[in-house]
Amino acid sequence: MPRIVKPLTDAQLKNAKAREKPYKLSDGGGLYIAVTPEGSKLWRLKYRFNGMERTTALGAYPTVTLIQARDKRNEARGLLSDGKDPLTEKRAAQAKEGGRDSFKAIAEEWIEKQSNGWSKKYAQTVKNRLKGDAYSKIGHLPAGAIRSADVLDLIAAIEKRKAFALAIKIHQLVSKVLQYAVITGRAERNIAADVRGALTPVQTEHLAAVTAEDDLKDLLARIDAYGGSPWTRYALNLLAHTFLRPSAMLGARWGEVDTDARVWSVPATRMKMRRDHIVPLTDATVAIFEALRTIRGKSEFVFPNHRTDNMPMGASALHNAMRNICDGKTAHTPHGFRSTASTLLHEKGYNSDVIEAQLAHKRPGVRGIYHRGEYLAERREMMAFWSNYLVELVKANP
Repeated sequence: MPRIVKPLTDAQLKNAKAREKPYKLSDGGGLYIAVTPEGSKLWRLKYRFNGMERTTALGAYPTVTLIQARDKRNEARGLLSDGKDPLTEKRAAQAKEGGRDSFKAIAEEWIEKQSNGWSKKYAQTVKNRLKGDAYSKIGHLPAGAIRSADVLDLIAAIEKRKAFALAIKIHQLVSKVLQYAVITGRAERNIAADVRGALTPVQTEHLAAVTAEDDLKDLLARIDAYGGSPWTRYALNLLAHTFLRPSAMLGARWGEVDTDARVWSVPATRMKMRRDHIVPLTDATVAIFEALRTIRGKSEFVFPNHRTDNMPMGASALHNAMRNICDGKTAHTPHGFRSTASTLLHEKGYNSDVIEAQLAHKRPGVRGIYHRGEYLAERREMMAFWSNYLVELVKANP
């Protein structure tokens, strides 16, 4: 015999207090109110459609009154009797409204707010990722109407292409946009957080790097013997001496480099941690910049693109050169000079804090507070040692 549900009263709703765990008060016919530990009272309607149990949100009490909630329940019953799914119909109506509540509109608003702290390149990457994979699936949907199944479908389509790392990045972006929707009052919760465990994990691969002295000596000899573009050869040598990230180095402009003061000031826009960074120059790195000046054209870039002076050299040029230098093997990558320097400098006994500061790594806790001149005197001494060390290795080659 089915359980008889006694209809709710306004007094019950007003007096319903928050508890440690969420609980429900039923009004019958699938209509109930969910009381959260925070004290929110949310109308929900549970029903079955095509044999599947579904739940749709009807608003929050007292904004939506008991009478209005019952009217919404009756409307849903009418749709079901016509063979229509109330949730699908609701989402379709919301999608037609579009406007500032659609996922795409909220995402674009979020990007605009965040982009002040991003490089132009990263901002464009975020836009391209959302446009390429998210907007076609959920861009038209109001953020508050997006379900976990929608996010799962979006992720599944990306994983079907075996792009598992991209799927994780897209999920992170979708989650950040939906969290922004919650903060701005256009969604009740970040539904993307519920599907994090369904993502296919990706094994992180460390970028190849030589870390033994003999291997480094051989690599430096191969770089010096490289017969390609002189800009590429100088770029690889400069990476070896400065162990900057390739993206930070390749965008270098002549206005950043002061060989008289022996300092290279890299702006925050090219640094991963978005902080200005100082690279102390040594005899060897000053010599590299002076050599580059002798072949300088009209470009403001130290390493101009071979197609146009208005752009810097692309990272692919360094990767292709390194593959040739390593005879097609992946023994070392341009980024690998960072691991090479870190490993060998630690072996030489240099202070880890000084090494990390020159690598521009963010450190945890109070020790993570960083400014561009941190440990500058110690870094000057260390960089001078490192450059001399590399020069001596090259001299030792037969």
